[in-house]
Amino acid sequence: MLFKIALIMAAFAANSVLCRLALVGRHIDPMTFSLIRVGSGAVVLFGLFLYSKSSQTKVQWSLKNAFFLAVYILVFSYAYLQIDAGIGAL
Repeated sequence: MLFKIALIMAAFAANSVLCRLALVGRHIDPMTFSLIRVGSGAVVLFGLFLYSKSSQTKVQWSLKNAFFLAVYILVFSYAYLQIDAGIGAL
């Protein structure tokens, strides 16, 4: 269990570093970066939904939650450009 936790924490840290490198290096703009993140996340979640689909699975849609997730993603992507890693963007 400890190995799995360490692996997940390392993956989160690597994701943060790669995001920062892409955005700060101006390899991609924050809006396109956010759209790619949302799109790839939706594809993965849809695949997981299809894989684990059972007769008891009920999907609950929430526009409020979707709105706040979109705001979070956009703000976080733009924060990589403005906030130093030591302050909390990493």
